Amino acid sequence: MTAVEDRKSGPSPRPPRKRREHKESPFVAFRTALTAWLSRPLASFHLVLALTGVLTVIGIVMVLSASSVASYNPKTGTGVYAQFSKHIMFVAIGAAVFWVGLRVPLERVRRLSATATVVCLGLLFLVLTPLGSTVNGSQGWFRLGGFAFQPVEAAKVALAFWGAHILVIKYNIINQWRHLLVPVVPIALLMFALVMMQPDLGGTVTLAVVLLALLWFAGAPKRLFGVILAGGLAGVLVLAIIEPYRLARVLSFVSGDPDVSADGFQANQAKLALADGGLFGKGLGQGQSNWGYLPNVQNDFIFALIGEELGFIGCAVVLGLFAGVAVVGLRIATRNLDPWIRIVAGTLTVFLVAQAGINIGYVVGLLPVTGVTLPLISYGGTSLVITMLIMGILANAARHEPEAVAALRSQGPGKFGRLLRLPAPEPYRPPAKRKGAAARGGAAKAARPAPRTARPSTAQERRRSVREPGRRTAARTAVNRGTAKRGTANRRGHR
Repeated sequence: MTAVEDRKSGPSPRPPRKRREHKESPFVAFRTALTAWLSRPLASFHLVLALTGVLTVIGIVMVLSASSVASYNPKTGTGVYAQFSKHIMFVAIGAAVFWVGLRVPLERVRRLSATATVVCLGLLFLVLTPLGSTVNGSQGWFRLGGFAFQPVEAAKVALAFWGAHILVIKYNIINQWRHLLVPVVPIALLMFALVMMQPDLGGTVTLAVVLLALLWFAGAPKRLFGVILAGGLAGVLVLAIIEPYRLARVLSFVSGDPDVSADGFQANQAKLALADGGLFGKGLGQGQSNWGYLPNVQNDFIFALIGEELGFIGCAVVLGLFAGVAVVGLRIATRNLDPWIRIVAGTLTVFLVAQAGINIGYVVGLLPVTGVTLPLISYGGTSLVITMLIMGILANAARHEPEAVAALRSQGPGKFGRLLRLPAPEPYRPPAKRKGAAARGGAAKAARPAPRTARPSTAQERRRSVREPGRRTAARTAVNRGTAKRGTANRRGHR
């Protein structure tokens, strides 16, 4: 065998190695699946529905636990479920209002915003008259039978709708301070004054949050917020000094008074309830705060009961849900094309999350007590109904995202749309720009056709209109309707 044959008969080449399949970690797989789900057209809409439902259910459970002892009164014959039954009724009303906010066309909401603002201003004025009722030292309620209505809650939403409408109209001239501040800021200051006359510091603070959010999402210069915040802090300081009970709350917060029998009683009891809860809590219905140790536990301090009965885990879940509201609301604001929807969605989201942050802040001792409810969780009433209206508006705005509009108009309303009988949203159409309107000025009005009653009727009036300057259309009409010989000669001349 030759050397050449020996080389040919050598060992066969090895087969190529198979590539090892790379297994993704569970975290990477979850992130990929979540990203794919969030890219769906109606992801924002479904998230708003889920967050509203979960927070409402948590509120129902916690109100049942918090109000059972306070509701029982053998002298009046009220049972342990009296306040819980009323809360369920307010949840049902809020669900109907949520459906209305989800179904009503947003363009109609925008058109009615000015009327709603005027009505709310009138109600804020009337509540200061003998028609209003005083609750917990604040004359800010209308009572009709067993129902009560707080107009400041509706005024916050009306200010958000109307303020966004005005700022969108003035978008091209919003860099001028006069157009940026007027008339939104004067109307807001009037609302502040009427609410502080009740007095209601918590309502004033949340109204200020709405105003700041409006200006921020409208693109106001940042130096303006420094001026507003400085003026707001000075105003809060003055308001705290002129009322003894507010001054006592602020001094108790600043000094950290450990005396549980002093003005910081509620704040100290809330901290004790949170400390008793530990990591997993004592269990539903097992908290001691229900037995009068923490006044108004079902209203302003329900987060303390959550910490006591559900522990740190329950508090973390609630915080995560409100963080989800913030993320989804800002997502809706950034994905919409309509500037009015963008400002409204951002403002309402900041308002809800800020209200939750203020409530949780003073429960854990980071802020002085201001008497603000925890959205969708505190005991029901005007605040619960208005909050569910806001969530319905956010869900409606989510259906107006461009991808959602395209999917709903091409593929149908979907399961929730058919169940709730929701109409298909209209795509956003930017307002038509009039070319050269600013340059022509009044000439644009002159080019419009005159009404029938103002047009010349006789031949003599037509001849007079021919001599008037700037009326080319009328002159050409009068010439063409002249004598037949002249018109025929002109046409033959052109031939």
